[in-house]
Amino acid sequence: MANTSDLSKGVFIRFNNELVVVTEVEHRTPGNLRAFYQAKMRNVKTGKFVEYRFRSGEEVTLVRVDVKEMQYLYKENESLVLMDNETYEQVNVPEILFGDSLMFLKEGMNVKVSFDDTTAVYAEPPNTVELEIAYTEPGIRGDTATKTLKKATMETGAIVNVPLFVEIGERIKIDARTGEYMERVK
Repeated sequence: MANTSDLSKGVFIRFNNELVVVTEVEHRTPGNLRAFYQAKMRNVKTGKFVEYRFRSGEEVTLVRVDVKEMQYLYKENESLVLMDNETYEQVNVPEILFGDSLMFLKEGMNVKVSFDDTTAVYAEPPNTVELEIAYTEPGIRGDTATKTLKKATMETGAIVNVPLFVEIGERIKIDARTGEYMERVK
């Protein structure tokens, strides 16, 4: 058995007889009180988030999962067809596992998928993606004194706030976890 000091981001544990993944964990030591671990977790089946305060030293049940790097091939109904980069085996993974980052996925991208036996339980897109701007309004010349942003539609259909100087046809780097513009790609 493991205890709360083994908790970290991305670890899978059994919590209330459900499989959850730890998305955030913070060790706190308030004043003259006992230390505790504040953990934010996402239920693998339902996708709901839960926060829980673990006592320091409390036992937790870690669950071992296999993480594989896979290539996104295409979308089929409510799932994505992914190919294992080593065995070339194709697997259907429910699109709900990707959450909001699904709108930044483009065919051919590599993603990380965690499996509990043969069932996909968690999926992670790449941290950053490079996409082309399909449409955006033209920027006003000389309006660069403020950090003004405008909406841009990407080649995948995602809408991202970008600076005024970015134009149609340019490639930009986006943080797929937050959906924020990072920089232009040269």
